[in-house]
Amino acid sequence: MKEVIEKLNEGLKDEDYRRSWTANIAMAQIDCERWYREENNKVGKYLNYQDRLAIANLGAEYFLELLAK
Repeated sequence: MKEVIEKLNEGLKDEDYRRSWTANIAMAQIDCERWYREENNKVGKYLNYQDRLAIANLGAEYFLELLAK
């Protein structure tokens, strides 16, 4: 596993590759916020700390699911 992480870290030194990772992580977060707002009747409403925490966890999990495909 250490070798995999080292290889990923080396790859992330490439600006375009790093940008692709950043974009995918960001979009997972954005998608999950939209879905959360729709599912919890929060469209156009304030998100409190618990909402933001739930969205962050959902976004992280969604990103990992996409990565594993």
